[in-house]
Amino acid sequence: MKILLAEDSPVYQHLIGGYLTEWGFDFELARDGAQAWKMLREPNAPMLALLDWVLPGIDGIEVCRNVRERGTTERYVYTILLTGKTDKNDLVRAMEAGADDYLVKPFDPPELRARLLAGKRILDLHDELALAQESLRFAAMHDFLTRLWNRAEIVSFLERELVRAKREKKPVGIVLLDVDHFKSINDSLGHRTGDLVLKELAQRLRSQLRGYDGVGRYGGEEFLLVLPGCDLGGALARTAEIQRSVAAAPFAPDLVKVSITVSMGVTIAHRGAVASATLLHDADLALYRAKNSGRNRIEHSSVS
Repeated sequence: MKILLAEDSPVYQHLIGGYLTEWGFDFELARDGAQAWKMLREPNAPMLALLDWVLPGIDGIEVCRNVRERGTTERYVYTILLTGKTDKNDLVRAMEAGADDYLVKPFDPPELRARLLAGKRILDLHDELALAQESLRFAAMHDFLTRLWNRAEIVSFLERELVRAKREKKPVGIVLLDVDHFKSINDSLGHRTGDLVLKELAQRLRSQLRGYDGVGRYGGEEFLLVLPGCDLGGALARTAEIQRSVAAAPFAPDLVKVSITVSMGVTIAHRGAVASATLLHDADLALYRAKNSGRNRIEHSSVS
């Protein structure tokens, strides 16, 4: 873990720097408060700061206040104030300014080390909590099996793109895709093989889409694709590429080669001036025609 040491005294710079090196901590040195505040705002800045209370320019209290009020990075910065002040009211001032801990000079080296280890433990717990929150957020937005957006999220993306398209007067392509005869794969090869087919299909869909397109698992073996800026010709060309990608090589879950085909229903929102429910209904009707006409087909609805 990297530590910021903000200290203007050469004696304490040498003393504390030596302890930090001995204890296995990397550190960066700031000789005044302005430099410390600048360093804490940089990318990959130290997340633990040892700040002398009395610093040239901006003092340690003001640096703490800036960290809490203006923010620095996405991660929490743990701050320990070093000072010769011993009045209890000074301790209150430090905590009110946003300091996490307070150490009076001269200090015993083991006490400083204990404070640093406590700060590191808190930062580690903060990182674990942030990771858990990110995992929960991902789980709430994505399908567990395919790692694509789930139904709610892809429909939400569609609605946002319709608002944008209406503002920018651009079309949006909507595609419903369904795996043909998927039930027979599950029945003959098992649900685990069926799951692997869906995961591989999700990867192929992602590889065929642009960075700003949207794709999600709409339900079962059905997927919804949202293609911003695509008119009917562009959407049909894109779906034809997807169809070729699916047919290009067999899926090989468990070393059992499985060939699949897909049917797709396409519709277009001109300038986004159509409700999402209407578009999904149109795409569903087109998909029904594709399935009813022999599958492995692309059909489009009357343009909305």
